[in-house]
Amino acid sequence: MTPDLVVIPHTHWDREWYLPFQRFRIGLVRMLDDVLDALAADPAYRFTMDGQLAAIEDYLEVRPSRRADVERFTAEGRLAIGPWLVLADSFLCSGETLIRNLELGLRGADALGGAMRIGYLPDQFGHAAQLPQIMRAAGITQACLWRGVPETLGRVRFRWVGADGSHVDTQYLPGGYGNAAGLLSGPLDGLDDRAEALVTAMRPWCPEGAVLGMYGADHSAPSSDITRLPVATLDVLRDAPEATETLEGELRRHGPANLLPGVVSARIPLKQAMARAERVLTRYAEPLAALWHPPYEAIDRLLEHAWRGVVTSSGHDSITGCGSDETAAQVAARVADAEQTSQAVADLVSARLAAGAPRGSIVVVNPSPFERTGLVLADLPARRAVLGVPVQRLEYAPELIDETVMDDLTQLLGRVHERELFGHQIVSWAVGYRVFTITVSRFAESAYAYEELRNAVLAAGPGPWRVRTLAEPVVTVAAQVTVPPLGRVTLTSSGISRPVAAARSAGRTLDNGLLRVTIDDDGTLTLISADGVTVTGAGRLAHGGDHGDTYNYAPPSVDAHDDAPRITDIVEIHLGPLVSAIDITRDYFWGLTSTRIELRAGEPFLRCAVTVDARCPDHRVRWHSPLPRAADHSDAEGQLAVVRRPSQPSETTSASGERPMGTYPAECFVTAGGLATLLTHVTEYEVLPTQEIALTLVRSVGYLSRNHNAYRDEPAGPEIPTPAAQCPGPVTTRFALLPHSGAWADAALPQIAERYRLDLLAFPGTGAPSEDLGSPGAGVSEAGVSLQGDGVVMTALRARDGWLEMRIVAEHPAPVEAEISGRFTEARRATLLGDPAGPLEVREGTARLTLRPFEIATVHLR
Repeated sequence: MTPDLVVIPHTHWDREWYLPFQRFRIGLVRMLDDVLDALAADPAYRFTMDGQLAAIEDYLEVRPSRRADVERFTAEGRLAIGPWLVLADSFLCSGETLIRNLELGLRGADALGGAMRIGYLPDQFGHAAQLPQIMRAAGITQACLWRGVPETLGRVRFRWVGADGSHVDTQYLPGGYGNAAGLLSGPLDGLDDRAEALVTAMRPWCPEGAVLGMYGADHSAPSSDITRLPVATLDVLRDAPEATETLEGELRRHGPANLLPGVVSARIPLKQAMARAERVLTRYAEPLAALWHPPYEAIDRLLEHAWRGVVTSSGHDSITGCGSDETAAQVAARVADAEQTSQAVADLVSARLAAGAPRGSIVVVNPSPFERTGLVLADLPARRAVLGVPVQRLEYAPELIDETVMDDLTQLLGRVHERELFGHQIVSWAVGYRVFTITVSRFAESAYAYEELRNAVLAAGPGPWRVRTLAEPVVTVAAQVTVPPLGRVTLTSSGISRPVAAARSAGRTLDNGLLRVTIDDDGTLTLISADGVTVTGAGRLAHGGDHGDTYNYAPPSVDAHDDAPRITDIVEIHLGPLVSAIDITRDYFWGLTSTRIELRAGEPFLRCAVTVDARCPDHRVRWHSPLPRAADHSDAEGQLAVVRRPSQPSETTSASGERPMGTYPAECFVTAGGLATLLTHVTEYEVLPTQEIALTLVRSVGYLSRNHNAYRDEPAGPEIPTPAAQCPGPVTTRFALLPHSGAWADAALPQIAERYRLDLLAFPGTGAPSEDLGSPGAGVSEAGVSLQGDGVVMTALRARDGWLEMRIVAEHPAPVEAEISGRFTEARRATLLGDPAGPLEVREGTARLTLRPFEIATVHLR
């Protein structure tokens, strides 16, 4: 027995990966049965359950009889569970999802006897810059990890400093989370020799003190014979020596371990779905319920359900897309369920607000904590398609919806659902000679009784009858609306519409006074900002092969690049004072693409929606935009921070045998050389040596991992076919282009990105009809909560224990003052987990607090 070694018996349990969840769970049940039996039989035995609570919950769901054992061993400190709910990929979910992950994990583990307070991150593909702050704010001061550190790291202990300056002392795992997995691979009488060999191998990393030996592997239980050596849980790191080295910011280096960066662009539709679910949940469902609905248990339970769906989908083998097709399908279903649940809550609150507005009006809600002026689309009867705000008519609905012949007129009743027919509401009907005419509308305001319609049909007699369904003339309009912070306005029809400026767009040029866009013959774009920043040739689509896998891009040995379309077709959709849109269709030998560009009044950016319908497998398509000026770095927003990265990695090789890449993830925006790209989901980008920024639109691969990958020496998993990872069929990516002067903070990119990413919410009023639909004006206007401060953005707003809880972050490189205003008289700081942390002075409905650069703050209001 060697006193220089402390062994950590553990397992690394991927809940879903190359097998789907349920097929892995049966093995989990058998493993944890053995572990609990070993803990019961040997008081010296210890076990660390992979830093995640979800596996314990998965086990107890089918083995509830063993809950008492779990609680006992956890309370005794012999079974370490938590602190995370799942081991998330910290680059492929939002920062708020990371916080809720930790919140759910700590709360659940504490209920089972106590959470491990070590930030264990054994297998994630790099680590986001705000993780030190998130962990420390939750009371976790020690972390333990493997991937992402640079090769220059010389010791196992280092101080990891986050984006705001917070730090956690961190244990690096040389050789990974299974560096001691071979201790019991031979006869027991050779155990001490193998232990000594492990200590000798680790001494360059750990010159003094005991070596940490991670005895465990994927999906397996450690032998109970390991207690012949000193064993502990990872909680032993609480007594670890202080760090002697410092690493700052995100840990995303190709170093001693593979980083596996290709997961950012694997199965892109899954990343898009995740972002939609997070957006609906955090910026619509939760805030709307907190601000505009009384406490309701059903809403609380639905939001909890949605959060668990989002968090469990953020796992490092889940949202990454590096699992089997079956796993990816289950993750997509879970994400869709979370989005639909969140949308149901948003619909419930919207219906409540709609009931307070007259029929014929439009309610517009602002999801941002600052005043917004933006466009909403609305369908209005042509007779009332005028609002007391600037309006642009876009299209008319057809008047004749359907015409058919029926021998038996009662067939019509089978088409009617209460009042609905062809997606419209029945207004009236008329009977002529062998003609039965029904008039419908999207905005039915008159009384209606189904029995009267039924009686008219039965009285009509035998056919044949010509049945005509007519729609009241309806026009789709774009209305420019100003809405107060986290507030709402109600628009009613007006006899006079406010004037709008004359259209500046014409032909192939779009111009709103803030940005001028010209379309060239090949479909590329020239953008000129109001202050003269120019981008020429944006939108070149570069296509090449991809002989890699879900973990790593790799070009084929002989690649054929093609960026010249065979045919380019440019079609005008709208050219107006509020919105102008043009479709650009380009046909390549490898597939068909369609790009809709849209320029709206008051917006300094160009909205783009690019659809790629490829005809080939194993390929990559990227959107290239030349930079206005040369850049050797990018600034990318993600997970509550803005991170500066070199355009290309300084190293060309790594100790792990993985080729370093210049591709990175960005969540809300990325900017380089004066061109910002505003994003709707986590997107892979690269700043090329040619001074272009490339966004990955599609990356199609056919294997989970290839045994032979030109950009990686060792396989990252089993070589399993993944035909669904080819992403067949159309894939649409939405983003916006913003040429700007100065740095990202000077250009206020965090707030501008929010204006792009979060649409104003609009829905029709359903209350009693307005007595004076001709009166101009915006009707009811009501503010919620206002947040001001350079770069200060809101990440969450929810009701909690009688308070309104707001989470904010200072996305700014210098200290800033945040100012929160609203109808409240009390305010206090709170911890990340919601505990009170000190009062804030409130003067005339305003609370102020000073924030460090990139500080995350939680505030309670009531």
